[in-house]
Amino acid sequence: MKAYDYSQSGDYRIWPGPNSNSFIAAILRTVPELGVTLPPNAVGRDFRHGFYLGPTDSGTGLELNVSGYTGVKVGWVEGVEINFLGLVAGLDVRYPAVKLPGYGRLGIESPVTTALAR
Repeated sequence: MKAYDYSQSGDYRIWPGPNSNSFIAAILRTVPELGVTLPPNAVGRDFRHGFYLGPTDSGTGLELNVSGYTGVKVGWVEGVEINFLGLVAGLDVRYPAVKLPGYGRLGIESPVTTALAR
């Protein structure tokens, strides 16, 4: 992807990013119609360079993020998430679940779909 800011050798860092999960998240941001987001245990998925206030990855909510170190997301696809030092905790309201740091989702599994989130 030519528009990816971290495509040069040496740009990647394991934590908080950018890393391979940051790359996939950037690709998903270019197609918000998919309504897809990476799982909460994907380290680096929330990496944004500097201060960010804007739409969530799926385009269904709002995100506040400070370089992937800390942030908050509220959206239909993302639910409510708090990101601190790359660990995500939150609630999924669309498919009821608790999101636990380092573990992922605990609750009703969401169906695999590429349809627009409703």
